[in-house]
Amino acid sequence: MDIPPPAPTARGGAAGGSRGWGWYLGLALVAAVVDLVSKSVLFTRLGMPGEQAPIVLVAGMLALETNLNEGALFGLGQGMGMVFAAVSCAAIAGILWMVSRGETRTDGALLTALGLITGGIIGNLWDRLGIPGLVWHAPAERVGQPVLAVRDWIHFQLDGVIDWPIFNLADTWLVIGAGLLLLVTWRTAPAALVAVESPRQD
Repeated sequence: MDIPPPAPTARGGAAGGSRGWGWYLGLALVAAVVDLVSKSVLFTRLGMPGEQAPIVLVAGMLALETNLNEGALFGLGQGMGMVFAAVSCAAIAGILWMVSRGETRTDGALLTALGLITGGIIGNLWDRLGIPGLVWHAPAERVGQPVLAVRDWIHFQLDGVIDWPIFNLADTWLVIGAGLLLLVTWRTAPAALVAVESPRQD
């Protein structure tokens, strides 16, 4: 005899879906704002790359140092800023489609991952589209041209071991969100496999 599916609960109903949108949009907004404010503060304090000495927090390990990145995460794909901007817009559209699905809005871990990723994308996309008044100070042939590059300011290194590309909080949100997304996928995959392999009971 077939067992009928359980009736929808508040978590999966309209209230749950509404809360899901609120958490996702709120987290994405906070992540983007924190990233943009931190960039503004550090660039105001240290100026453009090379204008002032870095602020060393931990000698030989962690410093605050401004940098402009015309590529993607950690400096990959230099000079392809507009391509990455288009990809960013497409990624946000895809994420919004995912969040529009009811099952996504009832999964807190998945929403958190998508919110962090969206916030990171927005933070770096904002920079790629140009900050009013921000112009290149060097090299000579680019002086005065608008900066269409991501502002980075966190420099991590271990002397003689690794010198990590300078990054920002948006990059951090993207990495954390992607890691959490992998964990969510790993969590749900075994359950889905068990559901497929389990014999149907009448």
